[in-house]
Amino acid sequence: MTDIPEHLASAIVTVDLAALKSNYRTLSARAAPAACGVAIKGEAYGLGMAVVAKVLWAEGCKNFFVARPMEGAELRRVLPDAAIYVLDGLYSGQVDFYLKNRLMPALVSLVEAQEWALKSRGAPCAIHFDTGIHRLGFTPAEFAKLCADADAIKSIHIKLLMSHLACADEVDHPMNARQLAVFNEHRKLLPDVPASFANSSGIMLGADYHFDLVRAGVALYGDNPQPGGPNPMKPVVTLHVKVMQTRFVKQGDTIGYSATWKAPRDSRIAILGAGYRDGIPRKLSSSRSDGPAQVFIAGRRVPIVGRVSMDMMAADVTDIPESEISRGTLAEIFGPNISVDEAAGWAGTISYELLTHLGNRYHRRYIGSES
Repeated sequence: MTDIPEHLASAIVTVDLAALKSNYRTLSARAAPAACGVAIKGEAYGLGMAVVAKVLWAEGCKNFFVARPMEGAELRRVLPDAAIYVLDGLYSGQVDFYLKNRLMPALVSLVEAQEWALKSRGAPCAIHFDTGIHRLGFTPAEFAKLCADADAIKSIHIKLLMSHLACADEVDHPMNARQLAVFNEHRKLLPDVPASFANSSGIMLGADYHFDLVRAGVALYGDNPQPGGPNPMKPVVTLHVKVMQTRFVKQGDTIGYSATWKAPRDSRIAILGAGYRDGIPRKLSSSRSDGPAQVFIAGRRVPIVGRVSMDMMAADVTDIPESEISRGTLAEIFGPNISVDEAAGWAGTISYELLTHLGNRYHRRYIGSES
């Protein structure tokens, strides 16, 4: 990941490693006696995979889940001894790549299982079967066919059975119980193989969902795994954007593209140095003077005004004394004062998207111990 020097960056991502470790311990305790693995795909949800992986390994995490095989290869260089699962499954013709990097594909079809059986030389893998989310995974019929073939089962070293919940962030959603029933039924075909079902929100559903290994993901990075309730996770990521300029506009003047925001009074506007190229959702654009989308600057919340553009956005700081804001002052987009979930809600999206879209033009600053 590119690291822009802080003095040359218009925005700063601060990652609190102490909070990250605390969140891992919280999730591990909630999942016990199941082991707690982590999803570290997408550069650890935008935080920086190499740093995050080392911290979590030091905390005792031994099982890591990536999406792409190239992510797995990058992670292997960081963690020589970790168990690394590739959620995308087995890329066609790439068994040798997985073997070279000691990656375990989460096989999703009979075709993948056949290719792995022929070429893997007994290397371990996972089997991912679909319980209702209808994305990747063996269908029930395919999984039954695989398990009924004694030769096939002997020829692949299955280290883990896994599936994925569709609605775990909705505690009372009936699909959770339906998927659990399907998962338990599938497990009967290979009862001695360790199993993994729960993601971050799934951990909160209780022990019935934990099995042998959980896969903590976005909650590690501060997201609330129980939307609508108190967040048991500590905030890990803060995004600050520097003020590039403050300017006065007269009542009736407009700000930004398409003139969507008109000053209701003589106003002072702070121009901030990040836009949708940097992962700031364009949907945070506002034509209102009272929010709802806001930033936190000089100790208070102020509304975002006008269109978020590629490299810039604007905030109305009229009610803040001039002496408190100048070029280089930092405005919090999300962090301890505006949660990532709240900012995502204003943009009509989820925290996953905000975190994983953190751009490569930021300076990333890590606080807390990396060991």
